[in-house]
Amino acid sequence: MSRFRKGFTLLELLIVVLIIGIMSAFAIPRFQNTKGKAYASSMKSDLRNVASQQEQYFTYNGTYSNDLSLISITSSQGVTITVIEANGRGWSATATHPSAYPMVCAVFYGQAVPVSPAITEGVIRCE
Repeated sequence: MSRFRKGFTLLELLIVVLIIGIMSAFAIPRFQNTKGKAYASSMKSDLRNVASQQEQYFTYNGTYSNDLSLISITSSQGVTITVIEANGRGWSATATHPSAYPMVCAVFYGQAVPVSPAITEGVIRCE
């Protein structure tokens, strides 16, 4: 009478664990890259909102605002927007996110001094 045992051997289980480990080694960096892109998108979106609100503020006041509360901006969760310069000739700002460090997005308009990484007026650039 022969005995057959149902189940997996230790070698088969080790091979499965090894395959799962190799697959996760490829998946985790791709997931981190996707999260970084999402943070960059939220920072760019917030800077576009600042640009829109700054133009509206300029229409009524003849100057741009350094104070984000005056232009009614609520940034995305975790995004910090800093207005570097704002006057009647232009404005510049940066956006950062603690989980996207060291990534910084920046934009400038008018005759404001360009803020790194922005190099072209009105074009949001992240680095």
